[in-house]
Amino acid sequence: MSDVPSATSKTFRPRRSVLYMPGANARALEKAKTLPADALILDLEDAVAPDMKATARDQVAAAVIAGGYGAREVVIRTNAPDTQWWDADLAAVVAANPDAILVPKVSSADDIASITTDARSAGISDGTALWVMIETPLTILNIASIAAMAREEDNLLTCFVLGTNDLAKDTGASLAASRFAMVPWLTQTVAAAHAYGLDVIDGVYNNFKDVEGLEAECRQGALMGMDGKTLIHPGQIETANRMFSPDVETVDWSRKIIAAFDQPENANHGVITVDGKMVELLHAEIARKTVAIADAIDALATTA
Repeated sequence: MSDVPSATSKTFRPRRSVLYMPGANARALEKAKTLPADALILDLEDAVAPDMKATARDQVAAAVIAGGYGAREVVIRTNAPDTQWWDADLAAVVAANPDAILVPKVSSADDIASITTDARSAGISDGTALWVMIETPLTILNIASIAAMAREEDNLLTCFVLGTNDLAKDTGASLAASRFAMVPWLTQTVAAAHAYGLDVIDGVYNNFKDVEGLEAECRQGALMGMDGKTLIHPGQIETANRMFSPDVETVDWSRKIIAAFDQPENANHGVITVDGKMVELLHAEIARKTVAIADAIDALATTA
């Protein structure tokens, strides 16, 4: 029996648009409260200069404690565990109690175990999940064993976030030509994530003025099975939300499939006919996931 949550048991939280916000920018932290992003990553790492790390940490912790972000999922990205800022970052996360902590430069299952031990020792809340960046060649090579840590008894891991710019830097692979060189790594990450019940968020699209390019890359990620996209500019939110939402026709058809399988006369059937089309139980499982996502998006829209 698989330990991976099924579509009928898993609670879906929309992560179509996941916007990075620089922790050192107080105005950005405030503006984030008004943006229609599903999730916010308040960043203490790449977006913050070394001499601003302490200021950013204090601002982010204070902002999260003060609240006001509505139904948006709030995530704090720390500096890597092997840096001088890790202990203070982790203490700030514990004090702020965000929805998740995002840890960069994770390369192995041992890293996940070490981070979990550190987080538990620091007193992290059970309500704070662990997200990790997938951004080094070694991480890709170890992706299955990293994802498998989600089955550990003390697990905090719930989500992978792809760092495609770092992957390009470390491997020399290009992001051009529809990320042709990276497709095997992206699909490998998606397969590992979903094998163990994790969400996976695609990397950023760097040219925030290129709406067509962003749309194409969102479409590519959605076709691969990504759950959403990380963003670097508020102007990218609408595109990501639209591209990672199931369309009305798909949701309506999914509701028909569910209703048909829920009829008493179909209780023990593995295959039925709906509107003249053959539909199997696996289609019902897909339909339930689609409807759960659509309902979660609708709920978020009314509470954001």
